[in-house]
Amino acid sequence: MPAKKPTAKTAPPKGAKEPTTKQPLPSAKAAPAKGAASKASAAPPAKAVPAVTVTLKHLAAEIAEHQDIEKREADEILTGLVGLLVQHLKKGDRLRIGGLGILEVKDRPERAGRNPATGEAITIKASKKIAFRPAKELKEAI
Repeated sequence: MPAKKPTAKTAPPKGAKEPTTKQPLPSAKAAPAKGAASKASAAPPAKAVPAVTVTLKHLAAEIAEHQDIEKREADEILTGLVGLLVQHLKKGDRLRIGGLGILEVKDRPERAGRNPATGEAITIKASKKIAFRPAKELKEAI
């Protein structure tokens, strides 16, 4: 079968729209045009790029690569670490992790509140929460 030769661009049939090329968006540093019309036609702000979620499996893979151990071993180590952290937090211990911060369980006392649907006064029962206070090194790194 012979190869097709590139054909010259032909004019579109009558009534057909010509393809348009996208124009680059104006930069944010450009001075805004004067007048009320410029406010109405302003483009909405760009959406933020969502952060990547790093799981224990990802961390285990990176540790395995950097420490020359198997991924399975790194995964077991991290799983054991998380188990120990939970165990100590259940006992009420305060965990200080150098370079990262402090994790501790804080008691939240019983308090008064309102049902937002009815406005009725209710009592919110006492609970516990996990508080994290970042280390100075972490704050400075971010």
